Amino acid sequence: MSFEKGDVVVLHDEHSEFDGEEGEITQVMETMFGAPNYTIVFEEGQEAGIPEDQLELVEEAGDDEEDDEE
Repeated sequence: MSFEKGDVVVLHDEHSEFDGEEGEITQVMETMFGAPNYTIVFEEGQEAGIPEDQLELVEEAGDDEEDDEE
């Protein structure tokens, strides 16, 4: 799955101080091999060069509300 600037994600990296935290993607860069790397801003800082396999998309609150109304 590919992410876009502005997406809110959870980082899964046991070596990062932001492991398990939600952050917003502020930059998408492509490596020389064509794989995307992301810069993510958290409440207490940022991480750069994060590969997409360490990220999980956070569903928007609006999506859950629509399911509850039906």
